[in-house]
Amino acid sequence: SYSRFLEIWIYRYNKKICKYNKRIDMNIKEKLQEQISQNNILIYMKGTPYEPRCGFSAKTVQVLIECEAEFSYVDVLANEDVRATLPSVSDWPTFPQVFVGGELIGGADIVAELHESGELLNLINDVKSD
Repeated sequence: SYSRFLEIWIYRYNKKICKYNKRIDMNIKEKLQEQISQNNILIYMKGTPYEPRCGFSAKTVQVLIECEAEFSYVDVLANEDVRATLPSVSDWPTFPQVFVGGELIGGADIVAELHESGELLNLINDVKSD
């Protein structure tokens, strides 16, 4: 059983609007699946939107901000268990990982391509209207 606290921040238009910690009494894979399903837009990234710790995370956050997306994030550098386990949950080996509506849409390059084509904004608007 996994019984540590995971921190998730909600990020909206360049401002942290709330933070919540949840006591976790489940295994880490279950917790990750719960986070993915309970957040409309979620990015697992290195660092924070204010201080990304890699260029790919910075690029991805910038794209989400340009789309005026309200998103949650988890800093994988602050939690080794998340960083080690998430690739087996998502079947994606690298970070960042962006989930929209509970589905992995990809990492930095795919998010940038979706943004350029206009598809990312459509995905974001779809989860806003739900």
